[in-house]
Amino acid sequence: MTTDTLVIHPTTGPIRGTSGGGVDVWKGVRYAAPPVGDLRWRRARPPHPHDEVVDADAYGAVAPQAQMPGFNLGPGVVMDEDCLFLNIWTPLGASTGSRPRPVMVWIHGGAYVLGSSSQPLYDAARLVVDGDVVVVSVNYRLGAFGFGDFSSLNEHLDEPRFESNTALSDVLLALTWVRDNIGAFGGNPDNVTVFGESAGAGVVTTLLTMPAAEGLFHKAIAESSPATSMYDHARAARVAAQFLEAADATHDELVGLAVDRVVKATMTLMDRVPTDTPGTIPFAPVIDGDLVPRNPMDVFRDAESLPVPLLIGTNKDEAALFKWMRSPMMPIAPADIERMFATLAAEYPEVTLPPRAQITSAYQGMKPKVVGLGVARDIAFRMPTVWIAQAHSQRAPVFLYRFDWATRMLRVLTLGATHATELPYVFGNLSMGPADITFRLGGRKTGEAVSRRMQRRWTSFAHRGDPAADPTLPWPRFDSATRATLVIDAEDRVVDDLDAELRQAWGDEVLGFR
Repeated sequence: MTTDTLVIHPTTGPIRGTSGGGVDVWKGVRYAAPPVGDLRWRRARPPHPHDEVVDADAYGAVAPQAQMPGFNLGPGVVMDEDCLFLNIWTPLGASTGSRPRPVMVWIHGGAYVLGSSSQPLYDAARLVVDGDVVVVSVNYRLGAFGFGDFSSLNEHLDEPRFESNTALSDVLLALTWVRDNIGAFGGNPDNVTVFGESAGAGVVTTLLTMPAAEGLFHKAIAESSPATSMYDHARAARVAAQFLEAADATHDELVGLAVDRVVKATMTLMDRVPTDTPGTIPFAPVIDGDLVPRNPMDVFRDAESLPVPLLIGTNKDEAALFKWMRSPMMPIAPADIERMFATLAAEYPEVTLPPRAQITSAYQGMKPKVVGLGVARDIAFRMPTVWIAQAHSQRAPVFLYRFDWATRMLRVLTLGATHATELPYVFGNLSMGPADITFRLGGRKTGEAVSRRMQRRWTSFAHRGDPAADPTLPWPRFDSATRATLVIDAEDRVVDDLDAELRQAWGDEVLGFR
């Protein structure tokens, strides 16, 4: 249903939303100029305002990407370089009320090359109704379009043409749009929480170290952040050269290169780079000395991150999904893990890794393949998260979790609580169609209870900066003395210094790989 009360007048021009299911929704709202033509490979620019009322009743185009089986980007999805749109869910009538709600801005994951805000999994209606919050979800550029740094090619040009960290500039502009406009939708621009998963969480942890992001958000949630997947200009230049080779293009042709060739070359490198150098991926935020002035892990270590409360955690079986997908993104085989350590030692001589025997001692008694899953999980996700929690707790309140809940079906499939399995519980979308087998062997009632608790914790954090505001849901702050961690399972529990042996084996020094 659409009504004139749902016509809102943001600075970019009037838009008309829809109502239903207890929420008001505005979809496909343009927050940036189309990044095409002269704006391709450049940072986001504000859009030209419009005077006519635009119907915001359908998702906007998603960033160009490879079509992946089982990866539902949304009904009737259209891919286009012109993809910088956001969506807003509010409680029914919030835009005409006098009580502003907390705002949660969702940044989707997908290894920096996949995903969209229109994925059915991210429909925010349940989160909005049950949590009394406003939710905004954001599309940003992906793959080479968003995370390729071709600034090394500017030396061949009369005028600089390529800019770094274009995807991060997209998110910054989206957050600026939220700051300037969300009040008209019933949201509180002075109470904004950014939250994301996987690559989206990597964006979140990077934002926490970016001076340009200061003041644009007031709390942060990072679910399974690949925080150390961060590269410098020299490595970005090597990837740029590999990209041109994969695309069979010159730097002059890159400006007008067909979208399908850009996507194809992107996915070629997504296979080639982690195969050649295990433990690395080709596309991620770049330490450019500008938007990202320093290695984020160094910023955290030096206690110079933005002083906003942080809720952060990982899943118990992160790496199982990558094994199941046969993805080269995470080294699991013993030989690949050995190559990964050798590469890290060669590429980052300034980083002192713990002795190999010290690390492997924490995995004694496990089968080699299980050891591989553990090492991959811990170097990619778990240990960076623990390091960030320890460092950021010197700046602001931190709440650390580990998601352990898995249905019987996921355990039978040897996936367990793998990467991204917490997402349906956060958004309250436990039924993703007839092909979803998650609850085929039972567990639905328990899963619904897990979801209710997670939503109450996540939205309590958005409201007050404390996920334990409800006394029936304790969750103490993390500190370096107790290292309290909430284990989310069929029954939640708080454990001090969870995985202490792993932490001690890897060490407490924040390692900043570049």
